[in-house]
Amino acid sequence: MRKKADTIVVIGAGIVGVSAAIWLRRAGCAVTLIDRGRPGMGTSYGNAGVLAACSVVPVTTPGLLFKGPRMLLDPQFPLYMRWSYLPRLAPWLFRYLSNANDADTRRIAKGLAPIVSDSVEQHRQLVDNGPAADFVSQSSYSFAYGNRTAFDADQYVWSLRKEAGFVPELVEGEAVRELDPAFGPSVGLLAVMRDHGFVVDPAGYVAALAQTFEDMGGTVMTADVTDFDLVDGKINAVLTNQGRVDCDQAVLCTGVWSKALARKLGLNVPLESERGYHIVFKEPSLALKMPVMVAAGKFVATPMSGGLRCAGVVEFGGLEAGPSKAPLNLLKSKVEETFPTLTYSDTEEWLGHRPAPADSLPLIGEIGTTGVFSAFGHHHIGLTGGPKTGRLVAGLIAGERPNLDLSAYDPNRF
Repeated sequence: MRKKADTIVVIGAGIVGVSAAIWLRRAGCAVTLIDRGRPGMGTSYGNAGVLAACSVVPVTTPGLLFKGPRMLLDPQFPLYMRWSYLPRLAPWLFRYLSNANDADTRRIAKGLAPIVSDSVEQHRQLVDNGPAADFVSQSSYSFAYGNRTAFDADQYVWSLRKEAGFVPELVEGEAVRELDPAFGPSVGLLAVMRDHGFVVDPAGYVAALAQTFEDMGGTVMTADVTDFDLVDGKINAVLTNQGRVDCDQAVLCTGVWSKALARKLGLNVPLESERGYHIVFKEPSLALKMPVMVAAGKFVATPMSGGLRCAGVVEFGGLEAGPSKAPLNLLKSKVEETFPTLTYSDTEEWLGHRPAPADSLPLIGEIGTTGVFSAFGHHHIGLTGGPKTGRLVAGLIAGERPNLDLSAYDPNRF
């Protein structure tokens, strides 16, 4: 058994980072949590908030290679490309699309299932009845379709969910509006998943967890990590714009920004930003009873404390460009189509960067023999799988034997 490290630096104060930091403190380690901004204000700020335990199916399902170009050219489909970025994206995109076949989809689904399937329980154990528990709400999670034909067209995806133990309850016709009057006539079927949950304020939740970590004796530091100091190939310190932070081991969980830091350790990760958008409709006239994935619009609507948050859209265009208007306009039109009676006082728009590895599986484990552990690359499952990932990587550092085969997430696979 590996000797438990005394001093750990966790780089990145999103949901994965604060989870790792809390579990490391519970293991008795001295921990410094470093982020260039306030905890929870990066990618963890803008997700759909769903604890989507059934989210085991990657985007790269069979046929995507042939359907992708048609989707890009369809102004009503929520997939966008900044064409000037395509030359830089092409190597990653080729590897990404190479997984769009049945064998790889099933392999990836089997890898995702252990990270997400017990999400609600992992969040419960993370908050441990502390102040952050108030942010977590148990609920069902539904998938909205126009009709039974549209639902049946998704049977490949539902078959993979069934293999992972998730079978929906179907609600059809006017029973949809009896279940939740918020839906308009464009929704004719709901596939309802029980025993899920959501977070009513993701940024507030992560901030509360960071405060819990500080109350446990942990240190939160605002700084930009620039490099690592290695001695004989082992981590000795993390270098920041605020100075050097000595450590025995480190955890790297800065989402898509982890790529540049991992390269300094000799790991070239095929990782890209999948730019995602959300709109919060403030003081909405309707209150959903549960989060819902609207299949026709490819967005998730979640009732949050700040309003109705609708999150979705995929855009490829790198980290530097600002938000595009077309994705936001399409998202708003799809929301209005789904909830035709919705009124609101104002909106908040947001663009964030989902960390998308070429094989859709997160990186969890030690990078080489450096003593730096990766915990990033969660694509669409960051909030859902963050607590489990943080717990796993903390266990590895503390010398615990995981009860899960972690080979699928090995960062050295690249």
